[in-house]
Amino acid sequence: MNLHSPLRIVFMGTPTFAVASLDILYQNGFDIAAVITAPDKAANRGMKLQSTPVKEYALSKQLNILQPTNLKDEVFLKALQALEADLFVVVAFRMLPEVVWNMPPLGSVNLHGSLLPQYRGAAPINWAIINGEKETGVTTFFLQHEIDTGNIILSEKISISEEEDAGSLHDKMMHIGAEVLLKTVKAIETKSYTTSPQEKPLVDKNAPKLFKETCVIDWSKSVEQVYNHIRGLSPYPCATTVLVDKKFKIFKSCKYVTPHTHDVGYVGSDNKTFIHVYAKDGYLSIEELQLEGKKRMEVVEFLRGNKIF
Repeated sequence: MNLHSPLRIVFMGTPTFAVASLDILYQNGFDIAAVITAPDKAANRGMKLQSTPVKEYALSKQLNILQPTNLKDEVFLKALQALEADLFVVVAFRMLPEVVWNMPPLGSVNLHGSLLPQYRGAAPINWAIINGEKETGVTTFFLQHEIDTGNIILSEKISISEEEDAGSLHDKMMHIGAEVLLKTVKAIETKSYTTSPQEKPLVDKNAPKLFKETCVIDWSKSVEQVYNHIRGLSPYPCATTVLVDKKFKIFKSCKYVTPHTHDVGYVGSDNKTFIHVYAKDGYLSIEELQLEGKKRMEVVEFLRGNKIF
């Protein structure tokens, strides 16, 4: 085993969440042998090819970039092997085949946005808020066969405030996660770490991928549940609902638990300053929304040019 000093790392990641982790490893002098990210995709109305945030960062630092479409492709595997990396670091990337994660002598480390074993899956930040959690965290672990199940190296708890939405929690976790990842890689480099297996939790909470159906608000639920649903999906992909035959995205709301005699889903408004939508045990005052095909607005601005009734 010919280990390099500093560690020679292949970094794998795609979205903005992964950029802070790549940056902290680069800034701390680790040898980034290559950055592997998703292929460019056609986006927006012009359908121009768009690079991933990780690729944009890698280009700015003149790092070697690989964008395989098939992670089992022989040409890609040979190129990966030729890099002779000591360690693979994976942050917000797709599931790796064993032939990839088992390649480097020191293994493959993943950073996940939850306190494992809770919230395994694609959307841990969103689901923690949707489910009304008061606490979440980040975890580093070694990859193995089943997704998000490997032995834990480090973890750090992060509190979730009542006003937190998925966007603000994402940004907080992105930077805390990068710091935890740096500690993890340094510990692996100096062989000063221990690992612990993931215990089976009493209540298993998962974080599956978000779909359009996930985003639809169910007004028959409690005010608390609807409030958490809205902030857990804001600013993306965003909670959706139909109000008076018009489809809206709801970004921000304020909750009021109070007895009422309205049907669930009833909409009340003075057409000037407020829109209230009633749930099972109270109502949500909508603060920021977006009518389909229009821009995001605060409710007063929206009512200045639109009427609910």
